[in-house]
This record gives sequence, C-alpha cells and structure tokens, in this order.
Amino acid sequence: MSTSELAWFKSSYSGSQGDSCVEVAQGTQAIHVRDSKDQQSPELALSLTAWNDFVTYAAQG
Repeated sequence: MSTSELAWFKSSYSGSQGDSCVEVAQGTQAIHVRDSKDQQSPELALSLTAWNDFVTYAAQG
C-alpha cells in the first residue's frame, strides 16, 4: 500500500486555525505521520510498537 492510499486524519489537538496540524494514518506495519499543510513533504513512519510507546508517553504529560 502506498502512502497516498492511506486514510489520513488530523489530530484532535491540531490548531483551530489550521496552522499547526498533524495527520496520521495507520498502515499494515507502521503508523505514518505528516504535516497536513505540506502533504507532499516527507512522512515519519513509526512501527506499531514505537507508536504505542509514544502515545503512552504523551498521555502522561
């Protein structure tokens, strides 16, 4: 599956003015993260384990 075929969604914590938005999409082997303002920019791909660790850490703050 190419990243253009992924179902992207914006973070619920993104800015209301559209100036600080992050989008994520779940692939079969990774979670993909990109800047919604520049959808052609490079994406960050995290393993499912790394994403889970990140979300757990972020929820503590």
